[in-house]
Amino acid sequence: MAIFVEVHPDNPQPRTVGQVVERVRDGALVAFPTDSGYALGGRLDDQLIKDRIRDIRQLDDKHHYTLLCADFAQLGQLVMIDNSIFRAIKSATPGPYTFILPATKEVPKRLLHAKKKTVGVRIPSHPLSRALLDGLGDPMLISTLLLPGEEATPTFGWDVKEALDHQVDIVIDAGEVSTEPTTVVDLSSGEAVIARHGAGDPTPFE
Repeated sequence: MAIFVEVHPDNPQPRTVGQVVERVRDGALVAFPTDSGYALGGRLDDQLIKDRIRDIRQLDDKHHYTLLCADFAQLGQLVMIDNSIFRAIKSATPGPYTFILPATKEVPKRLLHAKKKTVGVRIPSHPLSRALLDGLGDPMLISTLLLPGEEATPTFGWDVKEALDHQVDIVIDAGEVSTEPTTVVDLSSGEAVIARHGAGDPTPFE
């Protein structure tokens, strides 16, 4: 059964966050709130995390996994950013955007899009997401917690625990969470293409 953890939505308790971070370092798969709904996540370098996410969501090789970053410096180590789009990305982060970009050699090949060699990256604004990243000190591999047959992510932690009690290790509840997904901006060609309209204002990239 998954451990259920409750934290303050605006000021997550450091001791509780620290306990979760230690479990993540040990390989735990965590369901946690972001600024665009619940996500499944874990250590970037753990093969089992990708496999477990893939099985829960029934994903194929065309799926873009997302690397959740604490700041722009981390993001810049994982993807190649052209000078022409640097300012637009920097001004939009942190926030509910996912950017698809060519990956650097820092990203394990198994996490890349099979044909394009790209990966999704984002910097969240949700306090709990940021606390986890700060504690971990490294980016996390995540995927939106959108279950097969569902059109939206769960709103509350208890919904997640009920659905995935035997498939994840930890469920974190931080009150009601937005279910609007990120705006996905594909920048892999050098031109901005809005792949999905979501919570982030697409205007800077249109």
